[in-house]
Amino acid sequence: MRKAFVIIALLCCALCHAQTDATTHAARYERQVRIVGPSGVGVETILDRWEADFPDDPALLEARYKFYLAKSVSTTVVAKDAEKYLGNAPVITLKDSTGADVHYFEENIFVDSLFARSQTAIDRAVALAPQELAYRVDKITSLMLYEKDSPDLATQELLGIIAFNKNSKPSWTYYGMPVDDETFVSTVQEYCFNFFKHGTTSSYEAFRTVSEAMLKLYPSNTDFMNNMGSYWLVSKQNNSKALKWYNKVLKLDPSNYNAAKNCLLLARKSKNIKLEKKYLPLLIQNSPSESERIACEARLEGLQSKKK
Repeated sequence: MRKAFVIIALLCCALCHAQTDATTHAARYERQVRIVGPSGVGVETILDRWEADFPDDPALLEARYKFYLAKSVSTTVVAKDAEKYLGNAPVITLKDSTGADVHYFEENIFVDSLFARSQTAIDRAVALAPQELAYRVDKITSLMLYEKDSPDLATQELLGIIAFNKNSKPSWTYYGMPVDDETFVSTVQEYCFNFFKHGTTSSYEAFRTVSEAMLKLYPSNTDFMNNMGSYWLVSKQNNSKALKWYNKVLKLDPSNYNAAKNCLLLARKSKNIKLEKKYLPLLIQNSPSESERIACEARLEGLQSKKK
């Protein structure tokens, strides 16, 4: 009996030791990264030891992903004709020999083989913990960085997690902590924001495609309705279709500032005084900015006095 008790105690100690070892590996990794960065001196040694003990630890695989991603990327400076590139202002603007402005932007360049290894690692982490939103974010963010102005793979990955959310209804977590459906929705919307910010033909199409997919799941979500209005207004310059989407938003939520603001911008862009007078009161009512409210009140008063 005593012998059996001792064996059980030893087994329990071994299990506790294994768990402690996993935590210890992670702690050592975090300490080293704080000092030298995700691909600095000593990080790979820690990862190798961690992998030897726990080859299927998703946290290890995410660390591998970060190691190879950091190793794969470097920054260069490129000249562009546009005043913005991927939504960013130039780091410097100089004159050429004719006196014309030449804009210089920072741009990431990648070593494809190392980037591929980062994707293999994060794909394994996702496969082991498909409900862990952090790993999904890692994957999509790195693809957006890699693809730049043509985010085809990032779009497909987003559509994939939208379908997974619909079909499997996972209990999403973020680094092990439970998160609600609203967190998933806001995560997807953040990527939509970045697609729109990039301002290229391909990124606008990604913005539309993902927003449409989300509206199939969340048909009353005013954020994605606003997205569709902005797509038609900015990308396609179709005021009529844009206005239909914004009015759908305002029908569901008359206090929606973004829709009211965009309707007013649309009215001014098309020089439609009737529309401007319609949406100015909404903006006055819903604007969080006192200065904007005062300006709108003055504008409305001016338009009304002209009629008199």
